[in-house]
This record gives sequence, C-alpha cells and structure tokens, in this order.
Amino acid sequence: MNLSRKRKKELRRLQDDANKLWESQQVLVGQAADVAREAGRQLGNFNREQVVPVVQDTYNRKVAPVVDQSVRFGRHVVDDKVVPIVGGVVGTALSAWDVANAKRQGVARHAVIVPEKSGPGLGRVIAIILGVAAAVGVIAAAWQALRADDELWVADDPLSPPNA
Repeated sequence: MNLSRKRKKELRRLQDDANKLWESQQVLVGQAADVAREAGRQLGNFNREQVVPVVQDTYNRKVAPVVDQSVRFGRHVVDDKVVPIVGGVVGTALSAWDVANAKRQGVARHAVIVPEKSGPGLGRVIAIILGVAAAVGVIAAAWQALRADDELWVADDPLSPPNA
C-alpha cells in the first residue's frame, strides 16, 4: 500500500503524539502510586497514634472490668455453688457405696455379685456438673460483654477530608 508523503507525515506526527501521551500517562501512574504509598504510610501512622490508644483505653475501661467481673462470678459459682454440691453428691454416693458393700459382704460371702451399670458413672456426673457450671460462667461473661451499651458505639459521621 503506497501512502503519500503527506499521509506518512501525518501518521508519524500522530504516532509521536501517541508516544508522548503514553509517556505522560506512565509518569502520572507513577505519581499516583507514590501518593497511594504515602497515604498508606500516613494511615499506618494515624492508626498507631490515634486509633490504637483509643481502642486500648476503651478496652481497659469498658471490656476488661466486665471480663474480670465475669471471671470472678464464674469462680464464685464454681467455688461456692458447684464444689459444695459435687462434694455432697460424692459423699452421698460414697456412703451408699459403703452401705452396699457392707450388705453384700454380710449377706452373701460366697456369691460373687457383679453390679449392673444402669446409668452414668460418678465421674461422668461430676464432669457434667462442672461442664454446666463452666457453660453458665461463659454465658454470663458473654452477656455482660455484649449487652447494649450506648457509650461503646461510634456515631456514623460522614467522612471529611483531613485538614492539612
């Protein structure tokens, strides 16, 4: 295909313009990347200097006392409620066991009696009681931590550009 000199000259000029435009776009993309990098660095600084201290302070003032109170409540339930109940159950079970052994030895010295297991053993009962007590403590802690507290919520303010 033969092109006139005029058309060749116009095409070369168009190609030069396109190359200049491409170079300027590459510079612009590089500058945008620099701005994005600096924005990320500034965001990290803002997070470290502003957000983390506020979150830490709020945690120390609001959440930590509730968690500590819930742990104390759980210990109180286990120490003052569950342990005495389990102790009473264990004591009663051991007394019944001793009475049954005494009767068995007194009535049938020559016969071997193997008691049938009809339900959960003593260890299983104790484990269930302790598991229920732990679950109650966890539920109480979760309720204390998650109940509605107006001071914990941040208002939805529209974002505005930072003042330079």
